[in-house]
Amino acid sequence: MPELIAMSTTTTPSLPAAAVPGRSIAAWWQAAPFTLVFALFFLVPLALIVMVSFWDFNEYELLPGFTFKNYVSIFAGCGDASEGLCVTLKTYYSTLKFSFLVWLITLVIGFTVAYFLAFHVRSPGMQTLLFVLCTIPFWTSNVIRMISWVPLLGRNGLVNQTLVGMNLIETPIEWLLFSDFSVVLAFVHLYTMFMIVPIFNSMMRIDRSLIEAASDSGASGWQTLWNVIVPLSRTGIIIGSIFVITIVMGDFVTIGVMGGQQIASIGKIIQVQTSYLQFPLAAANAVILLAVVLMIIWGLTRLVDIRKEL
Repeated sequence: MPELIAMSTTTTPSLPAAAVPGRSIAAWWQAAPFTLVFALFFLVPLALIVMVSFWDFNEYELLPGFTFKNYVSIFAGCGDASEGLCVTLKTYYSTLKFSFLVWLITLVIGFTVAYFLAFHVRSPGMQTLLFVLCTIPFWTSNVIRMISWVPLLGRNGLVNQTLVGMNLIETPIEWLLFSDFSVVLAFVHLYTMFMIVPIFNSMMRIDRSLIEAASDSGASGWQTLWNVIVPLSRTGIIIGSIFVITIVMGDFVTIGVMGGQQIASIGKIIQVQTSYLQFPLAAANAVILLAVVLMIIWGLTRLVDIRKEL
């Protein structure tokens, strides 16, 4: 009999943690501050932008109401195939072009630097030192780092003077500054670190025994890279890609300065509309831009389950 009592005591299932009285309430209280901050600084402003995008306006005031006039005016002329792409589609094409070029270049540079730090630098102290050196440019303002290219790439800048002095060119190269080249160069300089960090973190989590097993199986360095390292680093690649693409899609300062106020982008259009107090039209453009960026992020996250990999 005592044995049966003891057995029944030991086999009685314990209550799950969630069923403990007060535990669920405590969890809700712990999440409440972050939820409040998220709602106050993200959801509420986003809701206001969506609401204002349906308002009307004139030269003097905003007119609360509900109208699709702002969205219609954004895509005005886009249905006429005889005129080619409308202004909005041309601007989105330009913005997506910059995003793709910057993403591709930062991916190549970021993956190379992260691979070198993770697999060719053996000392943890040296890894930390080199990683900190990569972050040194971020100790200064983005505007300062961006403007520093102007005296270097200008018509009378250091690059042109050097090339002319070496008799490699007869006249200064015009497209080094205030062009697509200078915009992409500035973007790559500013945002490559956003690609290096997540890829480096993913590579540091790779089990080194997998690489040794691939080498013992006769795999070459390239085979190990493409079949082992790249697949296991895809989470970092996707996260870095999301960072770079979303930042470039909404940027207007870099394109304005490095493009000489001559290159259009969606962010620049929104900034100009805001400066002219056309807030409903700017809000409608912002909503469309947000939808495009969310679709890009959705497509990237379909390639890998980030929540499962992290």
